[in-house]
Amino acid sequence: MSTSAPTEGASVPTTGVELEIGGMTCASCANRIERKLNKLDGVSATVNYATEKAKVTVPEGYDPELLVGEVRKAGYSATLPVAKKPAASSGEDDEPEDAELISLRQRLIGAVVLTVPVIAMAMIPALQFEYWQWLSLALASPVILWGAWPFHRAAWANLKQGTATMDTLISMGTLTAFAWSVYALFFGTAGTPGMTHPFEFTIAPSDGAGNIYLEVGAGVTMFILAGRYFEKRSKRQAGAALRALLELGAKDVAVLRGPATPGGERAEVKIGIDELTVGDEFVVRPGEKIATDGVVVSGSSAVDESMLTGESVPVEVAEGDAVTGATVNAGGRLVVRATRVGSDTQLAQMAKLVEDAQTGKAEVQRLADRISGVFVPIVIVIAGVTLGAWLGAGFPAAAAFTAAVAVLVIACPCALGLATPTALLVGTGRGAQMGVLIKGPEVLESTRRIDTVVLDKTGTVTSGKMTLVGVIAEEGVDRIELLRLAGALENASEHPIAQAIAKGAGEEAGTLPDPEDFANVEGKGVQGIVDGHAVVVGRESLLADWSQHLSPEVSDAKAAAEREGKTVVAVGWDGRARGVLVVADTVKPTSAQAISELKELGLTPVLLTGDNEDVARQIAAEVGIERVIAEVLPAEKVDVVARLQSEGKVVAMVGDGVNDAPALAQADLGLAMGTGTDVAIEAADITLVRGDLRSAVDAIRLSRKTLSTIKTNLFWAFAYNTAAIPVAALGMLNPMLAGAAMAFSSVFVVGNSLRLRGFQSVTR
Repeated sequence: MSTSAPTEGASVPTTGVELEIGGMTCASCANRIERKLNKLDGVSATVNYATEKAKVTVPEGYDPELLVGEVRKAGYSATLPVAKKPAASSGEDDEPEDAELISLRQRLIGAVVLTVPVIAMAMIPALQFEYWQWLSLALASPVILWGAWPFHRAAWANLKQGTATMDTLISMGTLTAFAWSVYALFFGTAGTPGMTHPFEFTIAPSDGAGNIYLEVGAGVTMFILAGRYFEKRSKRQAGAALRALLELGAKDVAVLRGPATPGGERAEVKIGIDELTVGDEFVVRPGEKIATDGVVVSGSSAVDESMLTGESVPVEVAEGDAVTGATVNAGGRLVVRATRVGSDTQLAQMAKLVEDAQTGKAEVQRLADRISGVFVPIVIVIAGVTLGAWLGAGFPAAAAFTAAVAVLVIACPCALGLATPTALLVGTGRGAQMGVLIKGPEVLESTRRIDTVVLDKTGTVTSGKMTLVGVIAEEGVDRIELLRLAGALENASEHPIAQAIAKGAGEEAGTLPDPEDFANVEGKGVQGIVDGHAVVVGRESLLADWSQHLSPEVSDAKAAAEREGKTVVAVGWDGRARGVLVVADTVKPTSAQAISELKELGLTPVLLTGDNEDVARQIAAEVGIERVIAEVLPAEKVDVVARLQSEGKVVAMVGDGVNDAPALAQADLGLAMGTGTDVAIEAADITLVRGDLRSAVDAIRLSRKTLSTIKTNLFWAFAYNTAAIPVAALGMLNPMLAGAAMAFSSVFVVGNSLRLRGFQSVTR
């Protein structure tokens, strides 16, 4: 975001302000507020429809209430957010948005209950008892006036700004249908006891005083409310990535306080994470999360950074090494001195990257709004011309107003309310059956345009878990014996690599014996007695300490495996080196097929990893990827995506780690593996539940098909009404025929959407 413009050669100091915006119903609302704020002197603003927030840069000392006032002038609500508590739940902050969602749901339920009988009575002559029209008025009035109130309010705000959107069309059509129905009931002949809407297929001019259109106003309101409710519910997920990031961190920490006891220990005091300060020393036991960024003061361990980096190999740390908050201590006891706390930690910086990426992401303008911006003014002009033409031709005022009102009523398309929600409902439902969760309609537009897919290596192309992939025994050493003795010793260790070896050994060698005199050698490995043998497992240097050395052949094989990025563990017993075990993150068996399918969709796959170039290229060659971007730091992934976008690429990102979250948010389309972290899943547009890369192919194909269906629905929804406008303008719109036409258009839209249920996965 740019800062305010410099004045007279000197830069004006600026500060950032965040506003929470309410009342936006579409992306054009966000654009309108943004333009309004950017007109203020020295103000630079970006408004995000998805997160319902505005990030504003203003000169220092600027009164933020002026920004709030400007947003309110545009017809929307704005508040300054309250200070966030570091690790507290966000329940209080969520209340206003939850209240809006609850309000929408209440309006939708009320509309469904009241509208169904109104439509049934209007469409089925057998249900039209003597005073049915008055019951229709009683049922439809709260739907059109209360249920559609959000649309009327938005239409009024649009009118004050001189613009027209879908809300204008909805409000104008429903209120016109309601107003004319009230006129026909009280001042025309529609209120006569026994009045019916006969089921006629003839078109004949009439004065309209015997026709009511309550089912049109109530039906449109019900359908549009359904679409808005489901859209609002999915849009609420946009901010969940930030809440999930905050939840990752530790909630409390054991800090060392006071002077050391004669035994050299200091007292441990439990405090909240928000009370921790730079310089505090705290204890991290095996299995605990590291509270904040710091440096190890004493102890050594393996730290599992997979939730933050996505890399499966744990990092060995000892005195003097830096550690990152929210990572997990997988080994021994550590004492860490805090170097960064609160908003300065890597976790907090990553949360900021996610938020910035979401704010800067261009939201797709809803297609219906774009069409409405042109369609609504044209309809109003046609209605005005119709009124003037009928009056000018000498027809009665009632007939002239009937024709003009008919134009407005038929222009409010019932099928348009179904076009997006039905296709989205069927498409996302089919996706859920295949393990593909699509968050909202904006996501679909992105899938059509993407040309590049960036794939995180670990956990996406590869399994993300360490697996025993090789056993190299010294000459004369039995392979099963090597696995049994090494596996038994490693089974007693909590180290992730040790557990991978124990699991692999158990699968091949059967039940593993229990070791005796087990001991962990800090930073080197483990040792103990297994079946009477003195066994040593760990680094080659640990075996050297016991004067056990690998043969040149095995040593060469070990070096070759390490060059491929694999982890090699040496094994020895009874005074001799006996062989090595190779552990690695393996490629998923379906990844190569998935890459091939992505290429068939016209997409260019790119492998992104923090591993060295050689390891990355080996994995890429195995699955058929030509372009590799390696040795990328976790925080740099978002920069890689942004750089590709600056080259003109439309980028999809597939990842699973916390460090992938900013890149997932920055990408034009983010796909998260469901086997990954909650943060990655929340930041993404699509979640792949199965963790199978072929699901990404399904997601893109299904999204494109759903988008195509929505566009077809929108076309026909408008086409029906556009074709009927001339008939209405000529005064030949029979209400039952109009109702039948609208019903047919709705049936077509629903039927077209239901075709998505037959979509087939590439994995079948």
